[in-house]
Amino acid sequence: MGMSVTITAASAQDAEQILKLQYLCYQSEAELYGDYTIEPLTQTLDELRAELRRGHALVARLGDEVVASVRGEVDDAGTARIGKLIVHPRMRRHGLGGRLLDAIEQHFATAPADGAVAKRFRLLTGHRSEGNLNLYRKKGYETVAREQAGPRLTLVTLEKAA
Repeated sequence: MGMSVTITAASAQDAEQILKLQYLCYQSEAELYGDYTIEPLTQTLDELRAELRRGHALVARLGDEVVASVRGEVDDAGTARIGKLIVHPRMRRHGLGGRLLDAIEQHFATAPADGAVAKRFRLLTGHRSEGNLNLYRKKGYETVAREQAGPRLTLVTLEKAA
């Protein structure tokens, strides 16, 4: 019988697995934009640990393996900035990214012990990342801004009300 995927809050002990998964998952994004210097591929373990302490992160586990993750934080204006939604390539197209997005939105929409309640959710993705854009639009996000981040990359900012 197969194992089921469980979603839980990430802990400091998950940082190494998250970083390795992040590196694996962002290879396709780097290839898409022809840029292997993107922040998710250059982030250090210490930087990731600091990010985990500052905000909130979730992981999806298959047994002991972290197969997906998402993280974010709420600013003083009530904007939950959600980022680095990653799913192991072998686990994609099974709804796991949507489940994680729903779970982190739920966390920020209720009164979390670690911060303010979100009034809106915001995330960024690249203009060529059609899978990401399709998921976010399906989940109710709308484009609110586009910013040229480099010669090959336009960042698309999407938002929705909490």
